Amino acid sequence: MSQTLTEIAGELLASTQKEGKKKAKIQLLYAFNGTGKTRLSREFKDLVAPKNAEVEENNESDNILKILYYNAFTEDLFYWDNDLDSDINRKLLVRLNGFTDLALGFLKDEDQDGNIISNFQHYTSSKITPSFNEDFSEITFAYQGGGDNSEPNIKISKGEESNFIWCVFYSLIEHIVQLLNENEDDRSSNKFNKLEYIFIDDPVSSLDDNHLIELAVDLATLIKNAKNTNLNFIVSTHNPLFYNVLFNELNRVEKTRRYRFQKLNDGTYMLEDSKDSPFSYHVFLLDELKNVVVTRNLYKYHFNLLRNVLEKTSTYLGYNHWEDLIKLYVSHEEISVAIRLINLYSHSKFSGDEMATIQESDKDIFIKVFNQFLIKHSFKLQITEDSETETQITQLEDVTV
Repeated sequence: MSQTLTEIAGELLASTQKEGKKKAKIQLLYAFNGTGKTRLSREFKDLVAPKNAEVEENNESDNILKILYYNAFTEDLFYWDNDLDSDINRKLLVRLNGFTDLALGFLKDEDQDGNIISNFQHYTSSKITPSFNEDFSEITFAYQGGGDNSEPNIKISKGEESNFIWCVFYSLIEHIVQLLNENEDDRSSNKFNKLEYIFIDDPVSSLDDNHLIELAVDLATLIKNAKNTNLNFIVSTHNPLFYNVLFNELNRVEKTRRYRFQKLNDGTYMLEDSKDSPFSYHVFLLDELKNVVVTRNLYKYHFNLLRNVLEKTSTYLGYNHWEDLIKLYVSHEEISVAIRLINLYSHSKFSGDEMATIQESDKDIFIKVFNQFLIKHSFKLQITEDSETETQITQLEDVTV
């Protein structure tokens, strides 16, 4: 059933308020980039804590904070002063508001700078050391390579910066969970006594697979450690590996729900139960492409999805390049045309204009490559809830160009 973002946010919220076994304390969502995960996290926040009651807006009371969320807006709270005049004193600054005052003040009071540094170095490099000023509003970074390779003040990469911001947030919720597991009278702070929800959207996308798996395992462990608290977790991601590791780690944890979050062609959304096992990313992509091929409702980003599948399939089959597969799907005369179209529409400069019209002849080439890909490699596709009937599968087989 299609819904608006607000309705889906309401469904997620309602799931946490049910009784007994129907209650969901942990909800995992998989969605493609651009589906609307960040907007969903904001819609959810607005339902839990409307803006006029949100701690980051008015800071009336330490105890009114009901939700913490990590998303693109969280990263926007950090920005660089690059010292353009002397190019020496580079530092990462924090935009101070009700939320950052509360969070950073808590981390400072609880002496959590060492924990942040430890987490950051674990996922990046032990040679890069962050240093906090007195109120945690400024952070500098030093590279300690030894001897002449050391540098006292550096600007870290964008990926390292995202990692650092996540480690600040992770260290915050890690300590909050530890705090909330204690008896209320024994807690060193009461600032988070009324916290109920933690919404995490795509924590760190710049990590390699090994560190991404570690992060998923660590986050799952943290979530499991919060089982005796009143905290509810919602985690959304576009990364299938991260999702599947979380899925496996939390598979036997009670009150866990798993979804696929999709944006439909009419601009509405669908939240679909992902059943009892991790999904195959390749099959999920092919299911998505199957539905648009039936209707010929193709946009530029569908070429990018097709290329994604071709790249992974070529690696699995031992081909050096995805282009080597194209000769299996089209005539000799069409090989260069098909490769050119997939490259053209997959390039970020062009694929950014997602809604641009695709010529019918280009759609024909796409559909031919896709159909022959399914025939050659015998992928078994699922019938998803948004597929109206079994007839659609037949229609797919009957598409001709």
